[in-house]
Amino acid sequence: MAFRAVHAQWGTVFSHLPDLGCARSWEQVWKTRPPEPLTCDECSHPMHAKTSRTGLRFFAHAPGAPTCALGLESVAHHLLKLELANAARDAGAHAGLEVRGPDGTWRADVLATDPAGAWKIALEAQLAPITDAEITARTEKMSADGVTSIWFSDRLRPPWLGTVPSIRLTQPDGEQHLVVAEGLVRFVGDGWKPVRAPLTDFLAWAFSRRIVAHTPRTPLWGHRSLATVWTAPQYIAAETAHLEEEERRRRIQEAKAAVLQRAKEKRREEIRERNVVTRAKALAEATAAEQAARSRPPTRQWQVARVFRLGVKEALAKLADEHGVTATVGLSTGDPRYAGGVPFVDEYGVPVAVFDPDPARVRGEAFLLLAGLLLIFPSKAAQRRFDNATNIKKKHRPIDGYRTEILGAPEGGPGRSWGRRTCTCATPQLVATIQNAQYPAEPSEQMGSATALFHAECRACGGRYDKPWRRTGSTSLPRQQRRPVEEHRDSAM
Repeated sequence: MAFRAVHAQWGTVFSHLPDLGCARSWEQVWKTRPPEPLTCDECSHPMHAKTSRTGLRFFAHAPGAPTCALGLESVAHHLLKLELANAARDAGAHAGLEVRGPDGTWRADVLATDPAGAWKIALEAQLAPITDAEITARTEKMSADGVTSIWFSDRLRPPWLGTVPSIRLTQPDGEQHLVVAEGLVRFVGDGWKPVRAPLTDFLAWAFSRRIVAHTPRTPLWGHRSLATVWTAPQYIAAETAHLEEEERRRRIQEAKAAVLQRAKEKRREEIRERNVVTRAKALAEATAAEQAARSRPPTRQWQVARVFRLGVKEALAKLADEHGVTATVGLSTGDPRYAGGVPFVDEYGVPVAVFDPDPARVRGEAFLLLAGLLLIFPSKAAQRRFDNATNIKKKHRPIDGYRTEILGAPEGGPGRSWGRRTCTCATPQLVATIQNAQYPAEPSEQMGSATALFHAECRACGGRYDKPWRRTGSTSLPRQQRRPVEEHRDSAM
């Protein structure tokens, strides 16, 4: 089936035109005797005019025709081309069917041209599957010859729709002609909404440039997103104005947020400056309490924390290894300002960390002190409990949060047994406890004086090291800080 043929004397004739495009009537080619000399312009095989039962006029190949591109096209494709051609004529344009390009590399299903010769637009009926790359290449090939193109399909969801300027058509029940179902939009509020219009009106708007192809920058409401749509220039301007207004509002919001952020940072800095003073005062008071505790015999709480509380020795080793701080368990253990945790003090009696404080007891002086110290927890669960509790009590949460660390080894198990277990590690990691301070140590070939007076333990397994060892760390505590410990040793004897 075709709607175009070549007459030996009249030239190209079109079955859809009342005058066949050459001032002739249909009766002059239909059922004439002898038949009119009609041939196919694609394969040059003889053709004859026919009329379907519904009155559709077309040209058909005579028997014995070779394989021809026109002959392979489906009836639906031919009918859609005919609809496009008739709609183009009704919209005021000249419409030619199966028009070849200047060099023959492309052929338009329908070539609509301006009567004044100002423009040419190819109307392409695409019903067969096609890739995005193929349809784009065909569009660019026609564009190179100065011919723009619009692609049409009456399928439900053509996958290539929107890849190039295109429209999906439909024929609603009870209507005679096709209407635009998808691809024509207008801008409303903050996005695009679909517009239904007769095919003839759409073509008239496209021919007169009242609508143009556009890449939307805002959402499409009511149908799937398309890379290219058709709309009026005023709607493109409305979208641009909407985006500019959104950008203006965004800049205003950002400016307001920046002002608020600067004010917030200023307040935070003022709080930090006050914190420096309050934390220094709290630390000084804790140091004084530690010095006062050293003038008295050690308490039972100190003894229990130093010897029996799991994780204390590992925490002291962590301070020595990772922070370079030689610390001991503070003699002020049990003071409320540590919130039930174990204080660690340096060689001058200044608190440097607190081990496993109780979040329920963090208030008043305890909060002021702990906010400025390193908090060491025996496990991730203990740290999480502390964080959750202090997050609920926001007034007991420092502005920059607490400084916390977790012991590397898991709680419990052989590695955390601090009794009389003997180290059997192939490569012991030793720490020596000398006058309540811990120092790095290493295995030795001979017993030394320190080995006889003090003991070493292995951080890897937690067992006591009974073989010869020697200290590798710094010197012991100053003389003025030895007295409380010596007094305690004498009273214990």
